[in-house]
Amino acid sequence: MQEAIRETAEGRLNEITSQMSAAAKLARRAPADITLIAVSKTRSIGDIEPLIRAGHRNYGENRIQEAQTKWPELKALDADIVLHLIGQLQSNKAAEAVSLFDVIHSLDRLSLVTALGKAMREQGRLLPCFIQVNIGAEPQKGGCAIDALPELLAATQSEQIPVAGLMCLPPADLEPAPYFALLAEMAARHGLDGLSMGMSGDFQTAIMLGATHIRVGTALFGERG
Repeated sequence: MQEAIRETAEGRLNEITSQMSAAAKLARRAPADITLIAVSKTRSIGDIEPLIRAGHRNYGENRIQEAQTKWPELKALDADIVLHLIGQLQSNKAAEAVSLFDVIHSLDRLSLVTALGKAMREQGRLLPCFIQVNIGAEPQKGGCAIDALPELLAATQSEQIPVAGLMCLPPADLEPAPYFALLAEMAARHGLDGLSMGMSGDFQTAIMLGATHIRVGTALFGERG
């Protein structure tokens, strides 16, 4: 019976939120201060609907084009849905991103700051943004260099872009805790509260080290058929 419950959207959601709450309590944090983003990239409308009906409101997509095919219809199911862009964003797609998404987690360069600032002013939508930091200095990943963060923050202030915090993706083959701790220290140094870090395999560690937003996919949606 317990296994059957876990195979439902509501059961998987309850299991993840229970794990989040346990990690938060160990860190002496309020579970309500942590946002669970369901990574819905490559998932169909039929895959996502049960999770919406189970009461979940925050979703993450990597690609604008894919999100455009799903979320206008899905957002009609619940006016409180918050859509997060968690993938890389090209500057020439800034206006499309501002019109569709509610939060952007991948602001990482000056040209994108300029493009997003312009799009937000034109559309009258000030979206909170996380600055993505290339915390492991990996050439294949997006994110600004650690020492480029002050310049990028200054540019967001000039463009009046609301900065929610910092985001990172630690190296996949290394222990993530030192990278999470470094991001938390950088955020504190710059007076930022938000930390978008932690995925299915390490979100409990991320919560212990201050994550305010975690990104979970398979554990919420189940294995692909």
